[in-house]
Amino acid sequence: MPSSSTRTDAAAGSSPAADAVSLSHGLKQRHLSMIALGGVIGAGLFVGSGAGIAAAGPSIVVAYALSGLLVMLVMRMLGEMSAAYPSSGSFSAHAERAFGPWAGFTAGWSFWVLLCTAVGLEGMGAAKIVTGWLPGTPQWMWVALFMVVFCGSNLAAVKNFGEFEFWFAALKVGAITLFLVLGVLAIAGVLPGTDSPGASHLGHFLPHGGQGLIVGLLASVFAYGGLETVTIAAAESEDPVRGVASAVRTAMWRIALFYVGSMAVIVTLVPWNAAEVVDKGPYVAALDHLGIPGAGQLMNVVVLVALLSAMNANVYGSSRIAYSLVERGLGPRALARVSGGVPRIAVLVSSLFGFLCVLLSYWRPDDVFPWLLNMIGAVILVVWIFIAASQLRLRRALEREAPQKLVVRMWGFPVLTWVALAGMAAVFVLMAREPGTRVQLYSTGGMTLFLAAVGYLWQRSRARS
Repeated sequence: MPSSSTRTDAAAGSSPAADAVSLSHGLKQRHLSMIALGGVIGAGLFVGSGAGIAAAGPSIVVAYALSGLLVMLVMRMLGEMSAAYPSSGSFSAHAERAFGPWAGFTAGWSFWVLLCTAVGLEGMGAAKIVTGWLPGTPQWMWVALFMVVFCGSNLAAVKNFGEFEFWFAALKVGAITLFLVLGVLAIAGVLPGTDSPGASHLGHFLPHGGQGLIVGLLASVFAYGGLETVTIAAAESEDPVRGVASAVRTAMWRIALFYVGSMAVIVTLVPWNAAEVVDKGPYVAALDHLGIPGAGQLMNVVVLVALLSAMNANVYGSSRIAYSLVERGLGPRALARVSGGVPRIAVLVSSLFGFLCVLLSYWRPDDVFPWLLNMIGAVILVVWIFIAASQLRLRRALEREAPQKLVVRMWGFPVLTWVALAGMAAVFVLMAREPGTRVQLYSTGGMTLFLAAVGYLWQRSRARS
């Protein structure tokens, strides 16, 4: 009897050319390299880290390091499977190959809802910055403009997505690298016009005890969301296997440098309880401390770029996930229509769903919109669990049937895979303990169970037909 991996090969797009039948391979290696490099610098790092610092104090460095280790393990597992089976469905296709269509359906559609909602949220964040510069202009107008731009560019050709992300990522990488250089020089006491703070701001390492560290840890976990896009994009690159392998192998130093490094610089330069850390954002607060003119506006530009980059990436990622699901028989066939190498119906539907989320924030701000936000609150953890569980099963099959496909190998298999699963379970427990995240956990759990049930029924009906 064929194994689970070979039984679902065709359905899950395991052939390296599975997506090539319709999708183009318009992403160049320079696009993929910069997407991998800049993708780690998400809007969550710039926008959401202030609340984590306020809760955890200097121990936010430990929080980001712990969650960063978990993300490194997840990316390594995902890289192993994506290098062996390149597919625009990424972890959804891997879950289907490992456990059946219901798993691919659940992981894929839950992530699609997350990405589409995030498109709307990022558009609103970007519009808020622009209306700060141009008061009196309506936010919805800017969101609509951003939607049209990124929807249009994604409709035209995949290389447009690659070009946008290349330059967005270059600006983000340049900005945060400059920030780190200035911060290290200031800490060392060699930056003109500034005195080194030494360790004076690190005295109360755990100002709110373990509880503050937990809040910081939860904030840091969700700041890493979006790293999965590079494995989706790799399927449309010139060399999918090499692209995934390169991105995954550099993940460790990128996470350590950009996330953990910048948190260490910030809490060393600025008191963790300074009001401007939350009010202005930690990066602006740190630059203001250094007395750099126009620091606030400079960082607003960088945050705007990060938000627009995330919008662009999420329009792309959601359309490819939807396309892959439908191509594997797990959704309405209309979304699989491709012209010019682009799943244009999927791009349009994903963009419209994102704009609907924006409209809900105006029409139903007190009930439907918060419910939607809660529902996607823990989706990234659900996806990570599918990745780890799928890797446990598929690694054994690969070793037996196609060891030559193991271009990227998970470290310390299977021990570290189980360690990662235990870490995810621990985050779930911590979320259940916190009133602010408990409702997100339950709402996401409800959506996941609903999608799993629908996916199972879909699987049964397809088996009978």
